Amino acid sequence: MSDSGIGQLLGSLGQHATTVEVINPGTGKVSYHLPQFSYEEVQAVTEIARSASAEWADTPVRERAAVMLRLHDLMLKHQERILELIQFETGKTKAGAFEDFAGALFAARHYGKRAPKLLHLTRTKTDAPFFVRNYIDYDPVGVVGIITPWNFPMALPGFDVIPALLAGNTVVHKVDNQTALTGLYFRQLALDAGLPENVWNIVVGSGPDAGNGVTDSVDYVAFTGSTATGHLVAERAAKRLIGFSLELGGKNAAIVLPNANLKRSAKILVTGAIGNAGQICVSIERCYVPNQVRDQFIDLVSQQLDALRYGRTSSYDTEMGSLTSANQLKRVMGFLVEATSKGFKVIGGEPKPEYGPFFISPAIVVEPTDELALNRSEVFGPVIQIYGYDDLDEAIAGANDSEFGLNASVLGPTGDALRVARLIQAGSVNINDGYRASFGSMSSPMGGVKLSGHGRRNGDGGLLRFTEPKAIGVASGMFKLPTRASDYNRVSKLLVILTKVLRRF
Repeated sequence: MSDSGIGQLLGSLGQHATTVEVINPGTGKVSYHLPQFSYEEVQAVTEIARSASAEWADTPVRERAAVMLRLHDLMLKHQERILELIQFETGKTKAGAFEDFAGALFAARHYGKRAPKLLHLTRTKTDAPFFVRNYIDYDPVGVVGIITPWNFPMALPGFDVIPALLAGNTVVHKVDNQTALTGLYFRQLALDAGLPENVWNIVVGSGPDAGNGVTDSVDYVAFTGSTATGHLVAERAAKRLIGFSLELGGKNAAIVLPNANLKRSAKILVTGAIGNAGQICVSIERCYVPNQVRDQFIDLVSQQLDALRYGRTSSYDTEMGSLTSANQLKRVMGFLVEATSKGFKVIGGEPKPEYGPFFISPAIVVEPTDELALNRSEVFGPVIQIYGYDDLDEAIAGANDSEFGLNASVLGPTGDALRVARLIQAGSVNINDGYRASFGSMSSPMGGVKLSGHGRRNGDGGLLRFTEPKAIGVASGMFKLPTRASDYNRVSKLLVILTKVLRRF
């Protein structure tokens, strides 16, 4: 991206006392200096968002939806620039950048069409027909704080920012330092689509300053990131009695069924493990395969990994991109060095500096135990742990033996896989796919159980979490509600009769 283009986007952040260096994953060199918001500056931005909230909330939902549908069209128009920007900041392949772009695109289309149907005054069933009518209305919560990470700088804001805005809220959005430009460009497209200036506000900075500044000043917070940080966000939100949703870490498992096609399963596993160089919260890290074919399966997976094309180009001709930072490279290599030093079989996992400073080949670790940190920890890199099993119940128990429960996969005939999928403790389970089958449905909820999160994004609930449902009851007048205790003698008999009738339907 040109220096002028970077400068134009950064200009919208204003002047701030401190900056940080942002490193280009393709070169390992400094791309630019990013201004940092203080705690107090974030709170000032929240007040700006709050001042705009009443007018935006009063904007008819169909007008808000029209903005998002125009945003959808602008995203399509500027697709190539968006993909270029995502690659520039993250080191993804073009295919990986397209997945990121597509997530936000689908969110704009889905919620742009769904919101007017979902947010209108809705009549509900009543348990006292002829006495009352009941409705549900949805009010915005006010100012929503959204904190998104670097690994999906368009999709994750799309999943959170778009429904929050459509619900009638204003937004204070903390983007990650590494991918601030993508967030700023996304917002600029929204402004070009007709979004008022102060409705979507972007801040950047450290967790203690910008992150806490968001959580301590908004009316609802949606956080995506590590489980450790998620605990801190939840604690601060709970102290203020505000709502929150968290999408946190994963240690996602795949089960290869005894009657699965091994070659096909190996290909699916690799695809689900190396997307975005494994830097996806829903990517597969563990795989359980029948013992009688374990070694054969490992060979098939190795062949798939050996055939990968590395690089970060402007065409769809590479399959394995870069880790995003030196810290990510250090983290992943640390897990692999420990496994090797303790005598576990490790296949692959070598740095690939000929492609870029943060490239690494995917690795297989065979039968790791709790002696290794990676066995329980989220690696967040292209590392596949492979275990053998003798009995399918053993594999299911192994997949569920984790503090996390975000995503899982079952590989094999669909009927058998469906039965196993229902036994997996995870927020999403993909059959004959790694993560995209569920990830690609905006109508389906996305989130985790156990330490993988709280609440759900996507689906109707992904929008309604940003609202305060309001019950409205109307005395119909056909039969009068009791006003004195003695009236219950008449009313109770009639209600009992109605209950008996309704029981039959």
